[in-house]
Amino acid sequence: MDQYQEHPLRLRINGQDREFSVQSWVTLLDLLRERAELTGTKKGCDHGQCGACTVLLDGKRVNACLTLAVMHDGREVTTVEGLADGEQLHPLQQAFIDCDAFQCGYCTPGQLCSAAGLIAEGEAKSIDDVRELMSGNVCRCGAYPQITQAVVQVMGLDGGKRAGEGEKPFTTGAVLA
Repeated sequence: MDQYQEHPLRLRINGQDREFSVQSWVTLLDLLRERAELTGTKKGCDHGQCGACTVLLDGKRVNACLTLAVMHDGREVTTVEGLADGEQLHPLQQAFIDCDAFQCGYCTPGQLCSAAGLIAEGEAKSIDDVRELMSGNVCRCGAYPQITQAVVQVMGLDGGKRAGEGEKPFTTGAVLA
C-alpha cells in the first residue's frame, strides 16, 4: 500500500456537501483549515488539551485535532462559520457579544461550538454544570465568567443577570495604586 495514497471523503460541512481526497493521517482540523478553507476553527495545542479546535460532528463536540478526517466519511460537521443563519447570529454568538465573553478571540470559535454542543446535549442544569462541561475549553485571557454567563443566558439559567452582577467583586489581593 502506497503511504501517500489518498482516500475519497464526503462530508456535509456547515450544510454544504463537500468531497475531498485525503491521506489517512490528515486530521479533521487540518482538512477544515487547509482544504475546506474554513479558518475559524483554531489550532491551539494540537494535542486535544485546549479546545480551540472544537467543532460539532453530527451535533456532538469533538476536538478536531484528535480525529482523522477519513474516519468521518458521510458525516456532518459544523464549524463556527456554520452557527449563524446567514446574517442572523446564532443566539450564543449574540450572547458572547452582549456578555463581552471574549478578549483576544482565539478560543472563541471553540468555545462557541462547545457551548452549542453542550446545550444540545441537555446535560447542564446549573451554572456549575456549565462550568464543568465547558472545562475542556481553555481561555488564556481568563474570560471564563463572561463565557459562562453567555452560555447560561442562552440556556435561561441565570434570570438575565450579567456576570458578577449582585456579587462581591473578585480580587486577587491588595490593589496597588
